[in-house]
Amino acid sequence: MNSLDISTLFGILVLLIILSALFSSSETSMMALNRYRLKHQVKSGHKGAKLAQKLLESPDRLLGVILLGNNFVNIFASSIATIIAMKLMGEAGIAIAAGLLTMVVLVFAEVAPKTLAAIYPEKIAYPAAYALTPLLKVLSPIVWLVNFFANGFLRLFRVNVKNADDNHSLSHEELQTLIYEATSQLPEQYRSMLSSVLELENVTVEDVMIPKQDMYAVDVDQPIEQILKAIQKSPYTRVPIYRGSLDEDLIGILNLRRALPVLMRSEVTLKDIIKITRQAYFVPETTSLNVQLAKFNDNKRRMALIVDEYGDLQGLLTMEDLLEEIVGKLSTDAKAKPIEETVAFHEDGSMTIDASEFIRDLNKAYDLSLPTDGPKTLNGLIQEVLEELPSPGTCIKIDEYVLEVIETSSNAIEAVKLSTYTEVKRKKVSND
Repeated sequence: MNSLDISTLFGILVLLIILSALFSSSETSMMALNRYRLKHQVKSGHKGAKLAQKLLESPDRLLGVILLGNNFVNIFASSIATIIAMKLMGEAGIAIAAGLLTMVVLVFAEVAPKTLAAIYPEKIAYPAAYALTPLLKVLSPIVWLVNFFANGFLRLFRVNVKNADDNHSLSHEELQTLIYEATSQLPEQYRSMLSSVLELENVTVEDVMIPKQDMYAVDVDQPIEQILKAIQKSPYTRVPIYRGSLDEDLIGILNLRRALPVLMRSEVTLKDIIKITRQAYFVPETTSLNVQLAKFNDNKRRMALIVDEYGDLQGLLTMEDLLEEIVGKLSTDAKAKPIEETVAFHEDGSMTIDASEFIRDLNKAYDLSLPTDGPKTLNGLIQEVLEELPSPGTCIKIDEYVLEVIETSSNAIEAVKLSTYTEVKRKKVSND
């Protein structure tokens, strides 16, 4: 080595620094790869991705071969730098060479290549996989020996490398964050749909059902002409049929499409109508939407009646109501008012709301955080807190919101003014 001239030694030193940079960048790029994108590219047939995935299956072996190569070239570079310093400046140059080499390696073989690899991991990791795969085979005995001692040391701290959990699996909350933060290329509508799908298991049929008092049903305890008119006016294709009371004598569900041939006859009797009704399908109010979606599919049903723990009818749920939780409003019924028509905004930031509106719909539409673990409407929420039907002008504070009763009827709250506590406090200070 001492017989080589200075220019050759400098050439070897530069080559070693380049190799060190390659090892450093490959280490960072391999660890920075997005595992889900990697799996997608493997399925697409990307050869570099396949090699990278195979290397990452044994991270201890991958790191072993990278660090073995990196340390070897760095130590070799230090020896070359020492020889150059001795030739140029004698023993006094050794310290200077060590300082300069440390700075060069730090900048050009560590920080710069690792930063680049962290920004563009795929562009570096996939080509590096072609070199690391055969290198690992060649150095396999040495890598095995290094890993034997390294893994043995880790076992002292009860770390089992072979049976380590998959640290790249995502929790429910992490997946929600991924949808909103890491999918910027998706339109807002699609992100909202994906988020709604994840929320199905946290929402019950009670949260989205049509309450019993709002159900469209036909009482057969009336003349046949009135029954037929009520059926004709139905805005829905499936109508509950009952006698006297929904709770006491529910006959079944009439599918108007299937009943059309019968209803178009010149003479239709009550017996004909009852004959073509289908037995009602009942569901507990605590059933989650993801379970109910599967049950609708398994039972070939599109409508379910919701009952409480005592078997009392609470409301009605259709497949359309369930799907609206995912894709948004689908209904084209002219009678159904959009939520925007039941809310009025004021200059001071407050809003007047129809008290029959569902709290979940308000939270979703206006980014509110009203409690949803109790009553489903503003009317129910206020009455539960006060334990009575309040008079107009009554104000209550729920979390960060101030709710003022604007209008009431004989048995319910009709309109509520909602403000944040901060807005109310600011208004009071300005008036003082």
